[in-house]
Amino acid sequence: MSRPSLRRTREDPAVRPQTADALAAALRGGSRRALARAVTLVESSRPDHREQAERLIETILPWTGGATRVGISGPPGAGKSTFIERFGLDGIARGKRIAVLAVDPGSKRGGGAILGDKTRMTELARAPGAFIRPSSAGAQLGGVARRTREAILVCEAAGFDTVLVETVGAGQSETTVAEMVDMFLLILPPAAGDELQGIKRGIIELADLILVNKADGDLLEHATRSAAEYANAVHLIRPAHAGWQVAVRTVSALTGDGIEAVWEDVAKFRAALEASGAWAQRRAEQAQAALWAEIGDGLLARFRAAPASAARLAKIEREVAAGKRTAASAARLLLAASLGEKAPEP
Repeated sequence: MSRPSLRRTREDPAVRPQTADALAAALRGGSRRALARAVTLVESSRPDHREQAERLIETILPWTGGATRVGISGPPGAGKSTFIERFGLDGIARGKRIAVLAVDPGSKRGGGAILGDKTRMTELARAPGAFIRPSSAGAQLGGVARRTREAILVCEAAGFDTVLVETVGAGQSETTVAEMVDMFLLILPPAAGDELQGIKRGIIELADLILVNKADGDLLEHATRSAAEYANAVHLIRPAHAGWQVAVRTVSALTGDGIEAVWEDVAKFRAALEASGAWAQRRAEQAQAALWAEIGDGLLARFRAAPASAARLAKIEREVAAGKRTAASAARLLLAASLGEKAPEP
């Protein structure tokens, strides 16, 4: 399947598309403006926008699924953004088209992203074969934004063959991304001794490839030692896939050392999982995870809007805050009210 160009023209049909069908056509036609507008649409929480977004996703669905979806996580200071820029530029040199969905911490005051990755990936942002979209995580847990799944589909429909999802990277809860990508990369800084304890087993178990970054200069020896220790730890964990053994590599996003091997690992990983049937199974699990995420979000929204619960919510919240009622009993009472059931008052 041929890949559309993303060069903008004077007769850009996506300047103001009026329908989801028109936006989908412009997106498939290679309009960068349509791509940005489509991601904005799927990220919007306005009810009218949600209806258009669902229509858009249904329209483009036949053109999705071909890309390799790679999640990238790691603690602050590991050099994720620097790695992604070097990795993306190397991929473009290989003829790939790279979309980066970078999820930043949400500002509690303004709600927007505190830092935008376009300011940290300036060279990649200028590349014609790349698209970078920073999004705010907002109140969403798990290191990703609520509509990252749909944004991935939009990028695939626009012809990108590799979609990189960079998580917030603010702790050990960066696990939701593993439910929406094919391959999960964990990037770690050089560490030693007790510092290794800061990386918990849970996120290590999810990783398909572990990279120790900053393997250059004075940190090269530390990075090499760290990689060996992480490799020993990984061998104690049962592999998630029978045809793939998690590897630990040293890389330098600064010099580019090791980047080529990472691309080779990505290709080998996909080939191994496709050969065993695990690739299709993983995609099916992604779709199921998306379904349950939508159910959970939808139920919570309806619960808050239901007259039976909304009428009592503020009062019961105050009682819980004041310590007059437990959270568990309050939740049971409100859920019973929203479902039309009778719950005894404690």
